[in-house]
Amino acid sequence: MVEIHLAHTQGFCAGVASAIEVVNRALTKYGTPLFVRHHIVHNTAVIKDFEEQGVIFIEELTEVPEGGRVIFSAHGVSPAIYEEAKNRELIYIDATCPLVMKVHREATNFSKKEVQTVLIGHRGHQELVGTSGYVDTELLHVVETEEDIDRLELDPFKPAGYLTQTTLSVTDTAKLIERLKNKFPGIMGPPKSDICFATQNRQDAVTELSQYCDVIIICGSSHSSNSNRLKETAEKTGNPSYLIDSVAEFDSSWIVGKSKIGISSGASVPEYIVQDLVQRILETYPDAEVFRKDSVEKDIRFAVPKV
Repeated sequence: MVEIHLAHTQGFCAGVASAIEVVNRALTKYGTPLFVRHHIVHNTAVIKDFEEQGVIFIEELTEVPEGGRVIFSAHGVSPAIYEEAKNRELIYIDATCPLVMKVHREATNFSKKEVQTVLIGHRGHQELVGTSGYVDTELLHVVETEEDIDRLELDPFKPAGYLTQTTLSVTDTAKLIERLKNKFPGIMGPPKSDICFATQNRQDAVTELSQYCDVIIICGSSHSSNSNRLKETAEKTGNPSYLIDSVAEFDSSWIVGKSKIGISSGASVPEYIVQDLVQRILETYPDAEVFRKDSVEKDIRFAVPKV
């Protein structure tokens, strides 16, 4: 008997759900043209759906007509972007995830205290770009790998601290932090881990799936940091793991001879993509049983910013 096990916690996190609701409400209230700086979340299906409704995704505010309306994505933006929006008299709605805002506040506090700030994250990722803007450029250091840390030089006579991107691998980040602390014993961390609870919950759920499943399939876009971390989490347990943006990318050969199939999805993935995958597997194994526990986040909601 084939079993399909769905990760107990997957799909939209509270921050993503809030950001998407912001766009939906803005569409209803103001119609188009409606601009969004950067993809509101990193998922192909979500972006395509909004584009079909007339939402225009841009990277530079100069693409928005003066006095136009723009939404800032869940990944957050730097102070310079807010200033540019005000200077061009744009009407902006901020959909930044509250957990990313927390990191922005920590970065600001470090710079006010002249703390050398080490940002751990993926260079070029929109969240890290935004957070970097809250750090005094003379105090900023970005590291992505252990080799970066080995090359890192800090002034031993000045205080130092570290912050992290919210969507990183919990395990990998712990190793980087340990290496940082070994090299700079006095380095300070944030009061509480910057990796968001949603990222950790999803990684924990995949780890749990990997204990009894023969293969793990992650639904998520290739440019989604947290979706890639879920795939890596499964791989580290020794299970074959695959990342698909849609059911069209699913290869039935992956599940041949497998009795327990694990499925999860990134924090910006619509539920219907997971259900499409389940239905495709049921076409091959119509008698398969589907299992799913209650999500540990079932009662968590973030307030939607005023639109």
